[in-house]
Amino acid sequence: MIRAILTDIEGTTSSIDFVKDVLFPYARKQLPAFVVTHADKPEVQHWLHEAAKEAGLVSATQQEVIDLLQRWIDDDSKATPLKALQGMIWEQGYRDGEFRAHVYPEVSRKLQEWKAQGMDLYIYSSGSVAAQKLFFGYSEAGDLSRLFSGHFDTEVGAKRAAESYRRIALTIGRPAGEILFLSDTVAELDAAQSAGMHTIQLARVPAICPQDATHRCTADFDGVDFDGVNIG
Repeated sequence: MIRAILTDIEGTTSSIDFVKDVLFPYARKQLPAFVVTHADKPEVQHWLHEAAKEAGLVSATQQEVIDLLQRWIDDDSKATPLKALQGMIWEQGYRDGEFRAHVYPEVSRKLQEWKAQGMDLYIYSSGSVAAQKLFFGYSEAGDLSRLFSGHFDTEVGAKRAAESYRRIALTIGRPAGEILFLSDTVAELDAAQSAGMHTIQLARVPAICPQDATHRCTADFDGVDFDGVNIG
């Protein structure tokens, strides 16, 4: 029986276009000034150091690290240091009302329904935990952050690695077979299924469910049910 739902964000609860067309450009534009004005803060120093270390830069100048981070944004890198710094930059944008996070029309209603049914809800995204909390705290549907029992990012492991989902199940404190993972990405669903989780693929319009789908597939959260879900 399903006791917990773990969901991806981009392409699942929310449009990929919002992230790529709003959040990424905003972070890229604000990043140089943010680094210059916040470089003395311990948390920022830590992630700048981790970025340089991950790129193999020795004694990197501040401008070199800025250039590196902007290249990573352009390449849609999943590097944890970048995600952490982006989250800090987006925080100011959310608080200033520059944007609100997109969620598909039925998402808020279904999340609240599942919560009312006693489901524990969790997020697993390549975006940092801090960015995830901001995303749902400042969504177009209002503050949805209270609905979630926990958040996971790439610090728990890569989203396409089965071991990441095993760690999540251990952290949640439930057998993998009691967890349903929702994502638009087949490789992530494969990894979750290998770890023993149930899986459902989201194929948001204009995408369609493939005829040879290896996971149950639906166009939106209204099509998610807990009967006969896939398990590896």
